[in-house]
Amino acid sequence: MTLTTLIGEPWADYGLVDSGHGRKLERYGRFRFIRPEPQALWPPAASDWRADGAFIPGSDEDGGGRWQLTGPVPDEGWPLGWNEVRFQANCTPFRHLGFFPDMAPVWTWMRERIAGRAPSSVMNLFGYTGVGTLALAAAGAHMVHVDASRKSVDAARANAILSGQAAAPIRWLVDDAAKFVAREVRRGHRYDGIILDPPKYGRGPAGEVWRLEEGLPGLIADCRRLLDAESRFLFLTVYAVRMSALAIGELLAQAFADLPGRVEAGELAVREEARGLLLPTAIFARWTAD
Repeated sequence: MTLTTLIGEPWADYGLVDSGHGRKLERYGRFRFIRPEPQALWPPAASDWRADGAFIPGSDEDGGGRWQLTGPVPDEGWPLGWNEVRFQANCTPFRHLGFFPDMAPVWTWMRERIAGRAPSSVMNLFGYTGVGTLALAAAGAHMVHVDASRKSVDAARANAILSGQAAAPIRWLVDDAAKFVAREVRRGHRYDGIILDPPKYGRGPAGEVWRLEEGLPGLIADCRRLLDAESRFLFLTVYAVRMSALAIGELLAQAFADLPGRVEAGELAVREEARGLLLPTAIFARWTAD
């Protein structure tokens, strides 16, 4: 197993402007926002941050809090783009803005895995607002997008329309990810690629309870059963900071020991524009076919 870092570079509609003292300043199109960032242990490059809003965390550990807006930020959101993909950004109650910009190098990597092949079948579990789904669909993949939140799937469909992909070969499913994957195994289906970004804790549409440490091993085992020697990749992202990249890397190494290819693990990071330093954001593990 190899350890590596995937670095998100700035692009036209997103950049990590500055970071430090437990916060980060980011640009999302024409707006700038300040959000908490415990991993920004260093002093910021600039002492004066001008922003259109800041997220004020609550007293609990479950991500609660509120936005304090100082500029004319539209309640309905505003459009952004990554390559040919268009999507809506907005200030969500969960401190993020409707997508995860540190995933940009992952979108590029997955597109490279399916480039030049016949239409690939790829599943996006915990697909949220669908930017990763649309990035792969734009590269020719036939997508299955699964999320337990109808609101998130509706937002993903709206992003597909915004991207001009309303007729793209995408199945939009409001479902419990673990249950759906188990059914796909029983049906004998296979995929060329799987991307999954499971939360630390969550509930399915029928009240199913998901706890990362309990559910992840079984979910990875079932995902392995949907892949074969002709498949291209599996990419797992984890934002629960108490879990180690080595741990999830070993989980994949054990699950994929019978398939050719390699397993890598490491961190996602975003490059700061002010100084070029790397801000870690999540851990990942991936299997890639040779």
